[in-house]
Formats: sequence, structure tokens, C-alpha cells
Amino acid sequence: MEQAIIKASALAEALPYIQRFHNKEVVVKIGGSIMDDELALSNILTDIVFMNYVGMQPVLVHGGGKAINAAMEKAGMQPQWVQGRRYTDERTLAIAEHVLCNDINRFIVNFIQSQGCEAMGLHSLASVVLFAEKTYLAGEDGRRIDIGMVGEVKSVNARLLELLVQADAIPVIATICRDQAGGKLNVNADTAAGAVAAAMKAEKLVVVSDTHGIRSNPKDPATLLPHLTVAEINDLVKSGTISAGMLPKVEACITALKGGCAKTHIIDGRIPHALLLEIYTEAGIGTEIVL
Repeated sequence: MEQAIIKASALAEALPYIQRFHNKEVVVKIGGSIMDDELALSNILTDIVFMNYVGMQPVLVHGGGKAINAAMEKAGMQPQWVQGRRYTDERTLAIAEHVLCNDINRFIVNFIQSQGCEAMGLHSLASVVLFAEKTYLAGEDGRRIDIGMVGEVKSVNARLLELLVQADAIPVIATICRDQAGGKLNVNADTAAGAVAAAMKAEKLVVVSDTHGIRSNPKDPATLLPHLTVAEINDLVKSGTISAGMLPKVEACITALKGGCAKTHIIDGRIPHALLLEIYTEAGIGTEIVL
């Protein structure tokens, strides 16, 4: 009986949030080592199915960098890095496209459909919703550094995404994009999720990864910062507290907020049902970022 009461209390606590977010679009980005942990990934996808069933409109964007590295190694290729970004030639792009679209995206779509929800894979081998242009890195001498077939999102087919969620289907986006000439470009999944949330003016962007959120001391879990403004984020970037892999995550959140997204969050997907804890409880988890 006690366990049943606890469950009933949790459902009662969730009710105001279910009401608040009914028919609201929430963009969820999944990445990091969660993509290699079938249990953690299944938990997150179950949360997304739950969100859909209680009336939210989730849109899923996923990465898959470690799986791409593993596929390249199996093919006898070594990843090349330039300023922390993967150099992408034609062979690397072909492997990335196969892993992201045929393997990971298909697994996610099949899992969601097995739970009774409609899902649609959106990527370079199906319907495309992300359009990009080739990007370059800035060198110390002011010259552009070519990192291959890598792009940044310039436009999003938000209309198609809105039609899908209104039809009670969950869009599942892999980040191999098209350019204006019809070519293909690989895009950072965090960056893509920020662009999607901005284009849809989503209620929330939730970046789910293998990090506990933002800490004032990155090595000390006790220094988690539960709430930050964009100005505070900029200060943490300048001080070097936010660096490396956290940078594209906070940049995605800022892009989303400036585009009209109401709130953004960075949470640890290794925590069971992290999405439900963030959205449907008072305490939440991870770091919330607002304007």
C-alpha cells in the first residue's frame, strides 16, 4: 500500500505540469555515451513515449559520434580532428550517414513504434528538414580552416515538424543535412537541436547527455548550478568554467532561447527517467538556462 501511495503522490505532483505542457512542443536532443547504453537509451525513449501519450509534442534530435568512431575503426579508418572537430571527407560522411540514419535513427523509430506511438525518421535518406551550408574554422592567422563536409544549419522546415506533431507523430531527426546544391553535410547534433527549437519556438529544449549539467567546479558534483541566465553562461565561458564538449550544448541553448524557446535544460540521461524528473517534478534535475 505504501508503494502505491508513493506512486499516486508522484502522479498527483505531475498533474499541473501535464496540464501546463499539454499540446506544447518540446525538443529533446540525445547524445553522448547514452547512445551506446541500450538501457539508458530505452529509458529516455520510454519517457518520450510517455510525454506523447499525456499530450506533449516531443521532437527528437539525436547524435551518434561514438558509434561513428567505432564504425570508422572497423573500416580501418582513423578519425582526424581539427580544433576538436571531426574532419569529414566523403568516406567519413558515408559512414556517418549509414550509422546515424540506417542504424541509430531506425532503432529509435522502431522502438517508439513498438510502444504504440507513431514516429517518423527525418534525415538525408528520407524527408529532410535541416538545410545547412558548409562551415569553416577560424585559424590564428585569420585564414579559414577547411574541416571537410561539415555544415551549420541555416534553415529548418518547421512547418513539416509542426504538421507531424499535430498529427500525433514523433519526428526523429538525424543530423545529416542537405545544402542548397543538394549535397550532404554533417552537422553537430547539439547545434541542430538548438536550431530546431528556435525555428519551432518550442516550449522547451532539453539536451540529454552523459553530463550532470553545469558545475562551478566541473570536477565537483556538489557544485551543480541548477539555474543560469545567458549572461551568467557567457561569464562562465569567458572564465573557462564552460569549455570543450559543454560549449556546443550551451550555444544550442542560447540559440534556442534567442529564437523564442521559453526554457532550456541540460540533464544527465544516465539517471533513470531523467526527462520525466526534469519536466514533471518541482525539483527538476540538471541545469536550467533562461534568457
